[in-house]
Amino acid sequence: MIITEKTRTGEYLSTVLKIILQRLALGLLTLFVVSILIFAAVNLLPGDFAQAILGQGATPEAVEAIRRDLGLDQPPITRYFQWLVGAVQGDLGNSFAQANFASFVGADSGNKASVAAQIAPRFWNTMFLAGVTALIAVPFSVLLGILAALYRNSAFDKFANMFTLSSISSPEFFLAYILILFLAVLNPVLPSLSNIYQGMGLGERLEKTLLPALTLTLVVTAHMMRMTRAAIINLLASPYIEMARLKGMSPMRVIVRHALPNALAPIINVVALNLAYLITGVVVVEVVFVYPGIGQLFVDSVKIRDIPVVQACCLIFAAAYILLNLTADIMSIVSNPRLRHPK
Repeated sequence: MIITEKTRTGEYLSTVLKIILQRLALGLLTLFVVSILIFAAVNLLPGDFAQAILGQGATPEAVEAIRRDLGLDQPPITRYFQWLVGAVQGDLGNSFAQANFASFVGADSGNKASVAAQIAPRFWNTMFLAGVTALIAVPFSVLLGILAALYRNSAFDKFANMFTLSSISSPEFFLAYILILFLAVLNPVLPSLSNIYQGMGLGERLEKTLLPALTLTLVVTAHMMRMTRAAIINLLASPYIEMARLKGMSPMRVIVRHALPNALAPIINVVALNLAYLITGVVVVEVVFVYPGIGQLFVDSVKIRDIPVVQACCLIFAAAYILLNLTADIMSIVSNPRLRHPK
């Protein structure tokens, strides 16, 4: 019996490890394809950085000198592989906008700012915003889904569905301006601008972050709430749920103790997908609240055609989304034996 159990455990671990390796390989392949699309799309943006920085009075010689110094005179394939090799090694290049432009007329060029150093604080600001949003949205959505399943087809259920569908159907900037109107203008409870800076205390940082976090909460709540509700309702017709009811357990205890644990797989899946959105879909919200995150940096870099920063931001967005999608995929497969053994 012991040998049989060890064998089963070994086969299970082998199957899970094989699934994880397959998904990681597919994720790396997807990221490679996405990197090609990112490079091609960014380099197809209209305008020229050298021309934009020098203005209309630029001479062809000066423009060519800047392009040569930045490596823009090289073939696109060469530039792509140089960027890809550097990204794999953790070197995302140097920002065009933060470069020392005196170097373009023959001075020292050692002052060029690293893209990684420029992105790092912005990325952690975005992660902080996503973390605060997740701490608010996940418990709120699961609780709302449980209550909607418990009182399904009631006035509360209909109101919750209408509220969440309205929030997810509204653009992020519209929800942001509505919250600014009610929580910052008519009732000045929270600041309308999220001017975060290094060295700020946790309490003040939370206060500045709360309004954009509430905006993102309204956007992601609908998916998680409706998935929680659907998963629990689907299990309420199961025989073991009927048996728990016949034993005299309260409806809330039946859902929390018996239905919810068995409904965690689809709920975790949709939570992971919405966390991916919180990292990649914050661009509009950060611009509205002037939040110093990676989304705001991305928009500013597009305006001035800072190609290395734009490419790095897009690559980070793509990597985060692919990683969290892979996590959701692996967790759903591991938690469901029918997906581990499709035959």
